Amino acid sequence: MNKKTLVMGVIGADVHSVGNKILERAFTEAGFKVVNLGVMVSQEEYIQAAIETAADVILVSSLYGHGEIDCRGLREKCDEAGLEKVPLYAGGNLVVGKAPFEQVEKRFHEMGFKRVYPPGTMPDVTIADLKKDLGVE
Repeated sequence: MNKKTLVMGVIGADVHSVGNKILERAFTEAGFKVVNLGVMVSQEEYIQAAIETAADVILVSSLYGHGEIDCRGLREKCDEAGLEKVPLYAGGNLVVGKAPFEQVEKRFHEMGFKRVYPPGTMPDVTIADLKKDLGVE
């Protein structure tokens, strides 16, 4: 199988690393090539890594609540860099406060994200979506 490449990391000033490591292991065990940028990742770092690795998808996580702010404009920057076919996924505690997830999801879809996951989403849910979206058996 030609492994699909995932670029992942924790965006912005967020330093939450435990979930990041769990996801990296789950995605690797599911057969993906994982490029984990770690924590405190800038939009530019995601884009550069995606270009360098010919990534098939970019996964952004955030737990400190500022994901919406940190992700704003990422789709446009990706498109400008020639990554318009690379889907964006986001998950975690993406906003400050208690907004209903449907509202959060809608905002991220409007920002160009293909998939959006609430806090506590199990890795197998994302893995199933990745396989479906990337055409992996």
